[in-house]
Amino acid sequence: MIRGLIIGKFLPVHKGHLGLISFAARQCDELIVSMSDAPADPIGVKLRLAWLRKLTTFWPNVRVASLKDDFDRQDLPLQERTKIWARVINKTYGQIDKVFSSEAYGEWFARNLGAINVEFDRLRKMFPVSATLIRNEPFRHWDFIPDEVRPYFVKRVCFYGPESTGKSMAAVRMAERYNTVSVPEVAREMITSNKFTVEEIIRIGQAQTERVLEYSKIANKILFCDTDLIITQIYSRHYLGVVPEILVELEKKVSYDHYFFFDIDIPWIDDGLRDLKNERESMRAIFLNELNKRQIKYTLVNGSFEHRDQIVIDTINKILI
Repeated sequence: MIRGLIIGKFLPVHKGHLGLISFAARQCDELIVSMSDAPADPIGVKLRLAWLRKLTTFWPNVRVASLKDDFDRQDLPLQERTKIWARVINKTYGQIDKVFSSEAYGEWFARNLGAINVEFDRLRKMFPVSATLIRNEPFRHWDFIPDEVRPYFVKRVCFYGPESTGKSMAAVRMAERYNTVSVPEVAREMITSNKFTVEEIIRIGQAQTERVLEYSKIANKILFCDTDLIITQIYSRHYLGVVPEILVELEKKVSYDHYFFFDIDIPWIDDGLRDLKNERESMRAIFLNELNKRQIKYTLVNGSFEHRDQIVIDTINKILI
């Protein structure tokens, strides 16, 4: 029985890692994929384990595990440093016959384990990528990120502002331009007038949150969201005189990478649901105050529809670099 080992941080797991795992799994009866877990890791251990386990179900002989990284000595040369690794690995997993890696440590690590070193794509010709490159510039290396991992790097942007400022159509246009999806103002699917109850506004908040989380899984690099839970709270306070605590909690469940504040300097359009034509200035102040209270930075979107689109496009292009 041949037991193989792959070690790594998988920050995040990418297609180069999966190529290595596939290569190694074909040569082992059992392959241990050991993910190191350190407090300073920029991506949590639970999420990385979930990714790895889901992505390796194709190989029944692969065993995914995590190991607390509290023993490494980066100040030592590889020969001595990997001796420490080897002691911990032997104690944790038992005898290892083959070590698979694309890194310089492989030779010394295998030797200290009493195992065979098997290199894979050391020069990164098959998979010219690394986890560091992906973390620093995910969109430049998007093709190397597995579908299961991509939602972590999706940028959510919120189109924010009072009614009749062009948010809804802009979200649709931008989603089409960037070949992705947009989240509508879900309230419009659930109510036909501004006479609603506390129970209804809670359901609206829940549905809006669920839709954003759901669409984040299928978005292509960026997700355009028409409204957020701050807006839901504003309208709850305006029409009902109260903000249910659950709306405040739901706000915390979704974060946005960028806010666009859509200004009121375009004609007001009556669509049968809007009724605040005479309160546009006061609502504008309320909307801005909520952003300022939370210290949320935003890009002001104003002017003609063409000018508004260009403001959004220029900002999004910088985000996607």
